[in-house]
Amino acid sequence: MEATIALRLPRDAASVPLIRQMLDGTLRSLGVEQQVRDDIELMLTEACANVIKHAGPSDEYTVSANVRHHVCVIRVVDTGNGFDPRTVIDPEPGAEHGRGLQIMRALADDIRFTNRRENGAMVCLEKRLRYAPGAAGPPLMAS
Repeated sequence: MEATIALRLPRDAASVPLIRQMLDGTLRSLGVEQQVRDDIELMLTEACANVIKHAGPSDEYTVSANVRHHVCVIRVVDTGNGFDPRTVIDPEPGAEHGRGLQIMRALADDIRFTNRRENGAMVCLEKRLRYAPGAAGPPLMAS
């Protein structure tokens, strides 16, 4: 069994809580531990915030999340030209902005950035899942 959520969202800050709540509800119903859900929520928030702040001229972006076995894979796709994450300079200590990439890198088990000139940019975040004892998720995901 696999759980998938995919939404095309308006490029507006109000869209972020919607996808966060949908994904968290899915993970909670499968019995994913709270700390893992918190990490996923923060990674997702940072990825969406980057699209809202930095992406190209489009009015929308796409978020998909796939839960299979013990891994959650999140893809956030926009219509921008992307960027080279290796060239992003870490913010100064005490800076109020610019920590999104650091946060995503710290929380994700794997993170990939893809710049697709004609189809926008994508960030792919992967997180291993841990389940509470007796949770429904592991048996459901094994099918």
